[in-house]
Order: sequence, then C-alpha cells, then structure tokens
Amino acid sequence: MTAFILARLVRAIAVLVFTVTLVFIVLRLSGDPAQQMLSDNAGPEALAAFNAKWGLDRSIPEQYLYYVTNVLRGDFGVSFADGREVFTVVSERIPKTLIVTVSAFIVSMLIGIPAGILAAMRRETALDKGVMAGAVLGYSVPNFLLGLTFIFVFAVWLRVLPSSGSSTWNHAILPVATFALFNAAAVARFMRSTLIDVLGQPYIAAARADGIPRWEIIIRHALPNAAIPMVTTLGFVAGGLLGGSALIEPVFAWPGLGSGFVNATNTGDLPVVQAMIVLFTAFMVAVNLIVDVLYAVLDPKIRKH
Repeated sequence: MTAFILARLVRAIAVLVFTVTLVFIVLRLSGDPAQQMLSDNAGPEALAAFNAKWGLDRSIPEQYLYYVTNVLRGDFGVSFADGREVFTVVSERIPKTLIVTVSAFIVSMLIGIPAGILAAMRRETALDKGVMAGAVLGYSVPNFLLGLTFIFVFAVWLRVLPSSGSSTWNHAILPVATFALFNAAAVARFMRSTLIDVLGQPYIAAARADGIPRWEIIIRHALPNAAIPMVTTLGFVAGGLLGGSALIEPVFAWPGLGSGFVNATNTGDLPVVQAMIVLFTAFMVAVNLIVDVLYAVLDPKIRKH
C-alpha cells in the first residue's frame, strides 16, 4: 500500500511540475501583460517601466527560474492590479468558493444517489423513466443557462431570492442549486447504470434465490460492489464543481475563485491567473490521488498493479 501511494505521489508531483511549466509558457505567449494592464495610450517609456518593475524585461529562462523558485517557496508574486500579494488575493476568495462547492457536492449526493438507486430498483417503470428524463434534462442544460433561468424565476419573477452578491446565506442558494442540480443529474445516471449492472451479476441472483429481502440485497451486496465505479463519478463531480466555478460564479456575482479567475484573465493580471491555474490543477491532482487511494482500499487487486 505504501509503494502504491508513493507511486501516485510521484505522478502527482510530475503533473504539477508540468502544469507550472506549461502555464508559464502559454501565458507568456498570450500577449504582453503591460499592454493589457496599461491604457491604449501608454507610450514606450510607460511600457518599459512596467516591464522593468515586474521583471518582465528579463529573458524567458530567467523569468521561469525566478517564478519556479518562488512557487516552491509558496510565493506567487504580487498582483498587477492592486499591488497586493497574490496569496492574499487568492486566499480571501477560497472560503466563498468552498461554501458553494461543498454545499453543492453534498446536495448533489443527497439527490443523485437515492434517485439513481430508486431508478435502478424500479427499472423500466414510470419512476425510472421520470428520474432519467429529469437527469437527462438537468445534465443537458448548460450550467450558466440554468443559473440565468434561476435568476429570472426566483429573483426577477417571484422575487424570493437575491440574484447576486454574497452578504447573506440566501445569496448562496441559487449558486448552490445551479451546481447541485447539474451534478445530481450526472450522479443519478451513473448510479443507476452501475447498480443495474451489479444487480445482474450471478451472486445477486443467488442471494435472491436464498430469499434475502430486496433492500438487504441492495444494501449489503449491491451497493458495496457499486462503490468502486461510483468513486470515479464522485471525483469527477468534485473536480467539475471547482472548474465550473469560472462559469457559475460570475453569473451570480459570487466573489469566489471562479469570478477572480475571470476578472484576472480579463485584466491581464498574470500572477493571479498563474496562481489560480496552479491551484485548480493542484486540487484536481489531489482529487485524483484520493480516488486512486480509495480504489486501492476498496479493491485490493488494484494495489498489486
């Protein structure tokens, strides 16, 4: 088990190193930050002064070594936009994103898993078809469009919830609902298909022949064997929530990482963009590492490979 985890850690570190390098190269090729941050009327002297101030007048290899050295120390530089430490700019947005994503993850599990189980147990019935129709609809509608629909219905038409902001818990309801319904649909579909496959196995037929009650078969035999493939879906949902924040948070003017990333990209705030991409990647790598470890815990055969 230790060797398995160490191998996954080495792979995770390699992915992070590759990401840091790729992000640095791509952002340096995307344009001159000085021209993006300064006005169109800025002269050569102003552009040169900006580049000298932020070390952008150095050679690319020098900039890369300086950047990597600082990242290893946890220093992502200073924001071009307001002169604050990037760590401060990013960290103050993390709690807002966690409020929405963690809440949405819990809600999507509470809706998606039971819905998928019921659909699998009532296969080809009206209940199954209704659940799957709702899941297909929820998964097919783009996140941002679902968010705009919620704003129109609950904020503009019914006027029962605020459309933007983050000052009260009511402001989190619509973003959480948008995230949760989309992901609950994915969880329900995968839970249903996985459980149907498990229920078709010979050992389930043997349990039925022994007269074991249906719910006991589901809880003691079917769900544990459906857990391994479901782990992949849960990892996908967790990663998708953070990645989707760049689409959903701006819709509701929610001041989290997603909105911060969009704002930094639009203004050319290179240090903030780099830090957020590295943070997103680190989160995805951590999720994949946790999924791999859970696989090994649930299925000892995986540890041997």
